[in-house]
Amino acid sequence: MFRLIIGNKNTSSWSLRPWLVLKMINEPFEEVVVDLASPDIQAILSSITPAGKVPVLQDKQLTVWDSLAICEYLAECFPGSHLWPSDPAARAIARSMVAEMHSGFSHLRTQMPLDVHGRRKEAQSATLDADIARIVHLWEEQRTRYHLSGPFLFGHFTLADAFFAPVVFRFQSYDVDLPPASRAWVDHMLALPAMQEWAQAAATEINLG
Repeated sequence: MFRLIIGNKNTSSWSLRPWLVLKMINEPFEEVVVDLASPDIQAILSSITPAGKVPVLQDKQLTVWDSLAICEYLAECFPGSHLWPSDPAARAIARSMVAEMHSGFSHLRTQMPLDVHGRRKEAQSATLDADIARIVHLWEEQRTRYHLSGPFLFGHFTLADAFFAPVVFRFQSYDVDLPPASRAWVDHMLALPAMQEWAQAAATEINLG
């Protein structure tokens, strides 16, 4: 059984991605949550992986770190789950979207930090607006193209949906106005049992704190 080490569910956007993938492919795993606010967090993380960050996936003697590397590994372990689109062109676009989300949108991350149960007013800045507009463009483009194939970005669930899942919670928390196709995808994501399970666990964290 896989062992997935993640951070606080209310605030750890990176942790959500591989967690959601494992839930969506119905693969059992042991979940270990570390409190990123702990005063000993660096020592704790360093004992898990030299990278000193979560998420971390442990598969027997193998340790995989970084959310993208973990998700790529899961895609290779479970080819029947079709975590990438089967069509080469669609797969290339999906990989591009995941890479852009993984390495970009710094203004979104800093000005609109993940707070699953927070309800805040959207921050106002030209740089943040540009990040939001780019994300919405990506969503609208794929939903326009694949709306007949299913409710996810590329029809069926892929790593693209997983990588933009934290943005779903961000846009809900900050009440970002969305065009119809993007709104429908966000609503579908929020209704997923796995996303609701994550949100409920995040609420428990807050109540315990």
